[in-house]
Amino acid sequence: MTEQLTNRKKEVIVTYAIRSAQPEDGTKIVEFYNRVGGETDYLSFGHDEYSLSAESLTQAIVQMKKFKGTCMFLVIEGKEILGIGTIDSSSKPRYRHVGTLGIVISQSHTGNGLGRVLMNTLIDWAKTNGQTEKISLVTRADNERAIALYKKVGFEQEGTFYRDVYDGERYYDNLSMALYL
Repeated sequence: MTEQLTNRKKEVIVTYAIRSAQPEDGTKIVEFYNRVGGETDYLSFGHDEYSLSAESLTQAIVQMKKFKGTCMFLVIEGKEILGIGTIDSSSKPRYRHVGTLGIVISQSHTGNGLGRVLMNTLIDWAKTNGQTEKISLVTRADNERAIALYKKVGFEQEGTFYRDVYDGERYYDNLSMALYL
């Protein structure tokens, strides 16, 4: 799928494609995560702190193709990754109906509607995979833009994890949110 978005505030036109991650994307994905980890404090990792190597991620993408409750979509402009969205489901029968969502958009491309488009892509995928009945996510309670997006696409707050994140100076609460399909 190739789309074009116009952000009226910035007069920027973004032409992009959304596609499933492929094993050959492993290195670029790790580079993207390591870069965006330094762009925001809302991720669980910082700059150059992404926990998987390119080799490990490549193997994970290969394995991902074997499970119908797990996916990774990339937002691409040319050869550059602008964003990544994932849904990961447990292989345990009692939990496989729940997919855990993760999404990140490069700070230079936020505010263009890419997050909403990627969220809708993930939700549409989950509705048709034959397994996912609930999508859950965890976000910092002070991440107002993300929370607004999640609510806009139908997520509701399920709970609060108090003092769940510590950045070396202060604690932050996390919210648990879910969308029932």
